[in-house]
Amino acid sequence: MTLAPERRDVPDLVRGRQPQPHPAAAQQAPAAVVMVRPHHFTPNPETLVDNEFMSVPDAAPEEVARAAYREVTVMAEQLRAAGVEVHLVEDTGRATPDSVFPNNWFTTHPDGSLVLYPMRSPVRRWERRADVVGMLYGRYRIARTRDYSAWEEVGRYLEGTGVMVLDHVYRIAYVCRSGRADERLLELFCAEHDYRPVVFDATDSEGVPIYHTNVMMAVGTRVAIVALETVRDTTQRARLVHELEQSGREVVSITEAQMGEFAGNALEVLAGGSPLLVMSARGWRSLDRDQRRRLESHHEVLPVEVPTIEHAGGSARCMLAGIHAPRRD
Repeated sequence: MTLAPERRDVPDLVRGRQPQPHPAAAQQAPAAVVMVRPHHFTPNPETLVDNEFMSVPDAAPEEVARAAYREVTVMAEQLRAAGVEVHLVEDTGRATPDSVFPNNWFTTHPDGSLVLYPMRSPVRRWERRADVVGMLYGRYRIARTRDYSAWEEVGRYLEGTGVMVLDHVYRIAYVCRSGRADERLLELFCAEHDYRPVVFDATDSEGVPIYHTNVMMAVGTRVAIVALETVRDTTQRARLVHELEQSGREVVSITEAQMGEFAGNALEVLAGGSPLLVMSARGWRSLDRDQRRRLESHHEVLPVEVPTIEHAGGSARCMLAGIHAPRRD
């Protein structure tokens, strides 16, 4: 394991810096995703310690597993019908209860990079799969793999696009502080992959840090959904809005209650070349008429029913690992 050269604290939001598109600007929305269909789904008790979004299903384990299997199956079918390429991977084992959330353990990038991430929960570390990596190498032009997973051994974690909401066009990594987002690792990732970190504090009404940034915000091509009231420091909040607006996004603010309904856990994908916002039906129902209108002015919206999966503390966005690497000819 190679340590970062010299410790430098990752700065908070910096006012006045005009973001610029990356010279080799990528599309913000992926046209293909990886999904994992679990055969023995159950919420992971190891993640209860810092995931306030989890809840206990009121059903027998076998019923919960069958319902989760159906939800993933239907969601994958809906995405394919809309024109999104879905690589659906089966998880037939019982050792990885959170495998339905693959976005936490890997990302791919337009330069052909594949990045593997360190996970806080020991059980979750088993989600990294050689067959998925092999599939990516077979179907996409993967030029290199950067594996940060050894940092788990020293208690440092960076849980992929759970903790990092990436602006692929302007090369910004939005991160709210938590025990799952080590700032030194964030700095290393940004230095090696040409992103700029934008770090802030976001907490619930009890002062508990939000465990993953992607439950309180989503960044699309022309719009960003943000639970602004969870950024309690008004200076940080203003600077976050400034960053998003400077990159050309309309900011749609949601409440903490709507965040709790997973309205912030959304991902824009390309469906037949057109932008499509994927979020849970629960999150969509929580939005008011004006919020819906503003989102629909930028793209079609696909609400998906995933109530069983949401017991595990994640929702539609967490279920999608977007593929940004170039395809093989």
